Amino acid sequence: MPGAEGLTVGRAAALVGVSVKTLHHWDAIGLLSPSERTLAGYRVYCGDDIARCHRILVYRELGFPLAEIGRVLDDPRADAREHLRRQRTLLVERVSRLNAVIDAVDRMLAATGGGMRLSPREQVEVFGADWQPAWVEEAEERWGGTAQWAQYAERAAELSPQDWRRIAAATHALDADLASARRSGAAPGSDAANALAERHRALMSTYFDCTHAMQVCLGRMFVDDPRYAAHYDRVEPGLAVWLRDAIFANARAHGVDPASAKWR
Repeated sequence: MPGAEGLTVGRAAALVGVSVKTLHHWDAIGLLSPSERTLAGYRVYCGDDIARCHRILVYRELGFPLAEIGRVLDDPRADAREHLRRQRTLLVERVSRLNAVIDAVDRMLAATGGGMRLSPREQVEVFGADWQPAWVEEAEERWGGTAQWAQYAERAAELSPQDWRRIAAATHALDADLASARRSGAAPGSDAANALAERHRALMSTYFDCTHAMQVCLGRMFVDDPRYAAHYDRVEPGLAVWLRDAIFANARAHGVDPASAKWR
């Protein structure tokens, strides 16, 4: 290493970012002994010593005990390139583990804020390319002060990615069955439509206890909010209005007047 010849222990420690006490300890256990000493007995580190020190630091960062680091570095079968290849492999493995930790932290952050333990990337994977992770924050801003949002946050925090995939699959299946009923001419209020409305309410109850009155409020939103209306009408033209009417008819059958229903 150019400029690293004849370094005192203090300069060597400053160069590699460790303490003088650490270099003294490594010398005492035979892990890194300076190649030279002055006539007065002071340690002097050369370029090869500094290079070995850097390799020690990499292995230590990877969690190797000092005794094992010494055995690895003193392996007569391994040359400098072999050490670098080995270190690179270990670093790549560590990066992979750290990425997994980052995803876990993302899930915990999401759970802290909105309850969902899915990273933004996982949300798109589960709910489809049209999904916007920002919708979770938007929903919290809109309903975060309600008892239902607190219930959702508590339940969602317990759901694994596999649970969310099952819920997404159930949602897609319900959408398909709603579309099929609409195409077949099933009228809102019919037995088939009422059964689908109850399936929809049960699916909403995955997140919070959804009453018939609450479902009526959701039905209004499915038509009045352009994004919800666009979603259902992409599944089947006219489905947003049909689903609202099916929810309204089913609510009447359970003693709820859609005209006066409130979120309760």
